[in-house]
Amino acid sequence: MTTPAFAAPLQLPSETLPNRLAKAAMTEGMADLQGRPSDDLVRLYEAWGRGGAGLLISGNVPVDAQHLERPGNVIIAGPQDAAAKAALRRLTQAARAGGAGFWIQLSHAGRQTPALVNPTPKAPSAVALALPGKLYGAPVPMSGDDIRAVIRSFAEAAAVSREVGFTGVQIHGAHGYLISQFLSPLANKREDEWGGALENRARLLLEIVRATRAAVGADFTLAVKLNSADFQRGGFAPGESMQVAQWLEAEGVDLLEVSGGNYEQPRMMKMEGLEAADVSGLPASTAAREAYFLDFAVELRKHVKTPLMVTGGMRTAQAMNEVIERDGVSLIGIGRPMVVDPDAPRRLLEGAPSLDRHEERLRLGPGFFSQRSPSKTLRALNGFGALYWQYQQLRRIGRGQAPDMKLGLLKALMDERRAQTAWMAGRARGAAS
Repeated sequence: MTTPAFAAPLQLPSETLPNRLAKAAMTEGMADLQGRPSDDLVRLYEAWGRGGAGLLISGNVPVDAQHLERPGNVIIAGPQDAAAKAALRRLTQAARAGGAGFWIQLSHAGRQTPALVNPTPKAPSAVALALPGKLYGAPVPMSGDDIRAVIRSFAEAAAVSREVGFTGVQIHGAHGYLISQFLSPLANKREDEWGGALENRARLLLEIVRATRAAVGADFTLAVKLNSADFQRGGFAPGESMQVAQWLEAEGVDLLEVSGGNYEQPRMMKMEGLEAADVSGLPASTAAREAYFLDFAVELRKHVKTPLMVTGGMRTAQAMNEVIERDGVSLIGIGRPMVVDPDAPRRLLEGAPSLDRHEERLRLGPGFFSQRSPSKTLRALNGFGALYWQYQQLRRIGRGQAPDMKLGLLKALMDERRAQTAWMAGRARGAAS
């Protein structure tokens, strides 16, 4: 039997990953009220650490406690006390017990901070999210001092991450979070050195990379997650992404993960309407669902030598092999399959031909709440429902329970909203005491 390409080790400048399958970053929301990894989160990463992936990437870890991606994020903002470092070490030890690398994904939500967390988040400009439901507040333009503080925060958090046992750091520059907002001419209307021309809009990302590298040294993996595009007219475009990737290569970034979209155009979550990548040899119905961002990665490979990671939709071993052998992709990100099957990478390594597409069965109701509904509100409800369903499965695994495939999306929506509200209330009580 031929050894699959994804089973081969990947040599990076500062570490060797045992294979080319990575658990992609997925938000967990399972920190304690101090923003430290909870026992449930440690158990979740124990399960993933045993699952066979060569690399685990954490979910969003904000560098600013006022700009969380969601309530329940692990937070590394400023100096960490002994208890926080001990909790982080328990997490890294659990995740790495099976031999995988473990990278922390550092982020700042900017205007995508939920209003429940901060009704007036800081952002490049006062451009609010065009989403229904008032889930996100009115952003306040950042001052130059605010921007410089964010750069320091990323560097400080990365230094703590190295100290507590992570093997690398991934700077989240995609999906509409703060760095991605600076890159987008739709969200960034500034007229100073942080806005306007692409080199100005990319300045925050490049300064964060430089400061982070100085903080962690040359012998620690530094990766960046970058949008191929925002998929919005007038937004961050593929040609601009190519240029930013070249600048990142010049800065010595060790790996680029290719993604795309933001909360207004969530192509990283629901990919309908994207042109299918060329995954030859597969049935058309399968190829249309594989490798959402592969076309861009193939083109990017012509311009940079930096190793590339692609996440989004790949479920068959054949497709994963092809994008490595034919297209020069170095890492395959696996996300939603590992929500219900922590052992998904091991199954592929042991010869399974494909992974289940459980997410395609997630709908709030037949037809009425379908992704093709003309109502933006109903489409948003369906999208959030599917995400919250996944959140509940991660909570179950963290409690040592099996996933509940019969869980309804409406119940998942209500359960997650209650959990987030309770976490914020508990955190407020702690701050007041």
